[in-house]
Amino acid sequence: MARKMLIDGELEKTNDAESHYDFDLFVIGAGSGGVRASRFSAQNGAKVAICELPFHPISSEVIGGVGGTHEEPGLDWCVIRGCVPKKILVYGASFGPELEDARNYGWDVNAKIDFNWKKLLQKKTDEINRLNGIYKRLLSGAGVKLFEGEGRVIGPNEVEVIQLDGTKISYSAKHILIATGSRAQRLPIPGQELGITSDEALSLEELPKHAVILGGGYIAVEFASIWRGMGTKVDLFYRKDLPLRGFDDEMREVVAKNLEGRGIKLHPGANLKELSKTEGGVKVLSDHGEEIVADVVLFATGRAPNSKRLNMEAVGVELDKAGAIKVNQYSQTNVPSIWAIGDVTNRMNLTPVALMEGTCFAVRYPEILALTSMFVSVVMSDYNTVFGGKPMAPDYSNIACAVFCIPPLSVVGLSEQEAVEKAKGDVLIFTSTFNPMKNTISGRQEKTMMKLVVDAETDKVLGASMCGPDAAEIMQGIAIALKCGATKAQFDSTVGIHPSAAEEFVTMRSVTRRVSAGTAKPRTNL
Repeated sequence: MARKMLIDGELEKTNDAESHYDFDLFVIGAGSGGVRASRFSAQNGAKVAICELPFHPISSEVIGGVGGTHEEPGLDWCVIRGCVPKKILVYGASFGPELEDARNYGWDVNAKIDFNWKKLLQKKTDEINRLNGIYKRLLSGAGVKLFEGEGRVIGPNEVEVIQLDGTKISYSAKHILIATGSRAQRLPIPGQELGITSDEALSLEELPKHAVILGGGYIAVEFASIWRGMGTKVDLFYRKDLPLRGFDDEMREVVAKNLEGRGIKLHPGANLKELSKTEGGVKVLSDHGEEIVADVVLFATGRAPNSKRLNMEAVGVELDKAGAIKVNQYSQTNVPSIWAIGDVTNRMNLTPVALMEGTCFAVRYPEILALTSMFVSVVMSDYNTVFGGKPMAPDYSNIACAVFCIPPLSVVGLSEQEAVEKAKGDVLIFTSTFNPMKNTISGRQEKTMMKLVVDAETDKVLGASMCGPDAAEIMQGIAIALKCGATKAQFDSTVGIHPSAAEEFVTMRSVTRRVSAGTAKPRTNL
């Protein structure tokens, strides 16, 4: 096996033992977190390399791409097969209902409107290719060396890169960072190979006429909305009574009602038992005895940490039962030179969280802004974990997130159920359900709901949620308020923007219910 060393900025072969490392940092996985950590570490003066699988829109154990996904290997999964292509499809799916709504606003859409799936698919692919190139240029501009191939750890300070032709080359590094994300899972049932995952769903050659989706999480409800918005008949199966387990129960009810209102057939408390091939497509058999023949069956049944081929256990790195890499609060494994961030650690699996973890691993934050009449100087204080010299742990409190179903759901902070469980005293619940102004003319029967969860003793706002148009855009601002410890009184003292949906968050004065700590039932309705 060949070995290389970094000499005068160039990689050269050597068979001699060297006292220094090839790199200060070697990153395996060029997703959101990996790219962020490598760039910022390099900008702080470190010699950095990053390894990623060859680019392809559909990932596997041997292909990925820079941008990847926060859940797959690749240059940011979010860019290639995650948030970005998904959001493009959500935009595309939203135009159909919008065109229908436009009729009551005076737009006479007389001609038949056709949807061209292949055109949108090509536009989506073009944008992904553009972003993939940008990510590569960002790495190059920061001085990061990019290797294309499969990376695995073969020692506490050594990484092996398996190239496309099978050649194995090892590199030494003072620190190794694992950022390989997670991988979609299929349900282990007969005929599982006939189903697809979200990777394939983003790149289908033909738009399905009838789709069956199994799962009740983000991906399931988002693809249900996407395909239904494009005219596909959709059956959504999930094991619980409501979709989106882990979110506020009241908001889950709203999402379920909206999905049904958009024409999606829900199958709560149901699972798939078997898939089989027929002349008409894929026959689905549920555990309730239902039989459906569909063009596509999507497994949106969770993801597993992408750690299987990394050789972690062989070098002594501890994994949990799910295969996630165990780390401390600073993203360090039990092997001091090996670190891990993002979905492969199975902490909070969101792209912005992987970015935060990568930032805390490597970046320097400006501490003091010294203003003079001639210039502004920034005094940098070393607050990063590895290359700044001072440990910095990611802060997972009040992280906002969104589910881009149509209309979207967005939340920050605690749900009502979490607040009641954690609170020492009573919790006040404020809600507002209303018909968006746009719907009063279009005639669409779809309510928006907003909710605030407040600590009765301190008046601190513990959580906020919204299901309705522009929920994610509104919730990002609310998240800042919660991060700053805002009280309900401060919300109430804020003057709203009129007319807007967002103003409801600062005009909810009446308590919907008061809930005692440790109970899920309201003590007093006011």
